[in-house]
Amino acid sequence: MNITLRLAWRNLWRQPRRTWLTTGAMVFSNVLLVFMISLQFGMYRMMIDNSLQAFTGHMQVQAAGYKDDHKMRQSVPDAVQLAQSLRREIGLDTIAVRAAGFALASSEERSYGIQVYGVQPDFEPRVSSIPGLVKRGAYLANPVAAEIVIGSVLARNLKVDIGDELTLLGSGLDGSFAAGVVIVTGIFDSGIADLDRNIAEMPLAAFQEMFAMGGDGHEIVIATQDLFDASRIIRQVRDVLPSGGDVVVHDWNALQPGLQQAIQADMAGAWFMYGVLVILVAFSVLNTQLMSVLERTKEFGIILSLGLTPGRIGRLVILETMLMGGLGLIIGVAIGGLLTYWVGIDGFSYPGLEDMAGQFNLSGRIYPQLSVLSAMIGPSIVFVFTLLASIYPALRLHWLHPVEAMRAA
Repeated sequence: MNITLRLAWRNLWRQPRRTWLTTGAMVFSNVLLVFMISLQFGMYRMMIDNSLQAFTGHMQVQAAGYKDDHKMRQSVPDAVQLAQSLRREIGLDTIAVRAAGFALASSEERSYGIQVYGVQPDFEPRVSSIPGLVKRGAYLANPVAAEIVIGSVLARNLKVDIGDELTLLGSGLDGSFAAGVVIVTGIFDSGIADLDRNIAEMPLAAFQEMFAMGGDGHEIVIATQDLFDASRIIRQVRDVLPSGGDVVVHDWNALQPGLQQAIQADMAGAWFMYGVLVILVAFSVLNTQLMSVLERTKEFGIILSLGLTPGRIGRLVILETMLMGGLGLIIGVAIGGLLTYWVGIDGFSYPGLEDMAGQFNLSGRIYPQLSVLSAMIGPSIVFVFTLLASIYPALRLHWLHPVEAMRAA
């Protein structure tokens, strides 16, 4: 073993209580950082999955320009056949076609403008949570029937219930007058007022006939089993899409930019608190190493007079800090990883979370996402700041005069 390394390790245990107290502070901060960052990543993943599962999906195939301007004429030709090709080529069955149009929905008493979606009853439940949120009646069953499922707020506004008729008036793809009568078969309650007020779903075939869509659609919604699979799936989708640029695929960042901004804002606030914790630990290390240097002033004066350079002694101090920081990192990551893994088995919850999440047909438990990134990013920052904290005590040795140092004590 290198003599400098042996000296550094021996010097650490001259004051074992002080060393363990400082190491304990690093271990505590590292355990807290591993658990909190993993929990934070788990919360973000739950936020993304829950938001995307409600309606958007992880990605959508659309006509170029449809994302920014939802005009009916910007449609995907032969959308059903294209969706079948995607299922076959990608090997994923969580793919559903939608067509969208604006319509005036009229009951016997009231009329409201709504967004009507034509969906595939067999595939829509695989990409959206709305079919599972039907509280009264049932979701669409017949793929060609003139049926409709509406939100609870819209049902209240129109004063309709299960079995009542709605008249839809709108404009078809070819500019023709679109009209039809549909039967309310289900009423969903998502807990999101905008969805419950403005969204209605009917079978895709009936929608295409009413709005003169032919075989066209507006969205091919794709949901993945895991958020981390989205980047791989989207590359496969691009390979299957016809060349020419008329049909494009957008990921969830493009479809819901506000979600990513909310995550970034929350992350900025969290990292401010993490930064305060890291700085406190760094000052603890600075205090420990500064005391260590001051206690050994006479010893350093003697070895300086024997010809040892201040730079080599400074490297010794930094090496001591590195050993202490490495000890705190290893123990902290180990304990933090075990704690996070244990909590991640059954998930983490707090009073009221399960009741609130149950209203939205969502899981009431948060599962920390333990990964190399979540386990190492916080402790690594702590380790770097502890090394930075040792620079000042090491630099003090360059200002040390051997004669004055030997008189100290």
